[in-house]
Amino acid sequence: MGITFFILVFLALFLFFSGIFTVRQQTAYMIERLGKFHSVRTAGLQFKVPFIDRTVGRINLKIQQLDVVVETKTKDNVFVRLKVSVQFKVLDESIYEAFYKLQNPTEQITAYVFDTVRSEVPKMRLDDVFERKDDIALAIRRELEDAMNEYGYGIVKALVTDIDPDQAVKNAMNHINAAERQKLSAEYEAESERIRIVARAKAEAESKRLQGQGIADQRREIARGLEESVDLLNKVGINSQEASALILVTQHYDTLQQIGQHSNSNLILLPNAPTAASDMLTQMITSFVSTQELAEQMKIKNKRPNPNVKVLDKPKEEIYLDARSEEKE
Repeated sequence: MGITFFILVFLALFLFFSGIFTVRQQTAYMIERLGKFHSVRTAGLQFKVPFIDRTVGRINLKIQQLDVVVETKTKDNVFVRLKVSVQFKVLDESIYEAFYKLQNPTEQITAYVFDTVRSEVPKMRLDDVFERKDDIALAIRRELEDAMNEYGYGIVKALVTDIDPDQAVKNAMNHINAAERQKLSAEYEAESERIRIVARAKAEAESKRLQGQGIADQRREIARGLEESVDLLNKVGINSQEASALILVTQHYDTLQQIGQHSNSNLILLPNAPTAASDMLTQMITSFVSTQELAEQMKIKNKRPNPNVKVLDKPKEEIYLDARSEEKE
């Protein structure tokens, strides 16, 4: 009797502990009783009736991600591969539908992604696909939410993570982009060169202006100095011609001295004889004298009467009457 009691107690404890189980966080267990759905067990310590209740499945309540690669054609007949990442999860209030209504949720989601992408992308050109990828992702999410909520699945987010055209198309796009950048670079270089040319021209013009102003100032000071020198020489009894000749000879020798200071100078001064200064002085005096004589002759010539011009001593009326009488005769 005692042994039988202990055996029964042992069996009862064994059956009791065999019905105890734990459920992990973010996980749900599906319990069936005699082949029929009985309950959903969530995280914590749970109990099921041994040999009557049975765990038929486990549902993951975490957010899951499914990557789908779709190849399709754009409006401008370019084949492109899109990688779509769909984040989904089982709704807490629809665990029963997620387990019993849908056999393979990933295949269902993949089919809807293919359908949506191949209906949206052919309406766009390749450049529009890159610019409007968020619109494509929004269309995928909206389509999946309408379809998958019925089966207990919620769509957290849909992302177009990659757009990969054919390699030849990518090379052509890179070539176009490079050409545009080269064109822009050439425009910038041309503008920079234009600015440099304008700045160089302005600087040269300013340099010429200042150089001309300096030459004008130099000549003005030379003329003032010559005038002062002539005035000073006139005070000591030297006339203007002699003073000019003396100044010219002095400048001639100053020029020879400056040329001699530069050993690498290629300048040749002609004539270069020792008597060049005296000859120059003689020529200048001769030219001055000739100029004065010519001026005097012009004045005398202008004072003489013209022999071809007749001087009329009679009044105009007498000349007119004499002419009439001569015509009658």
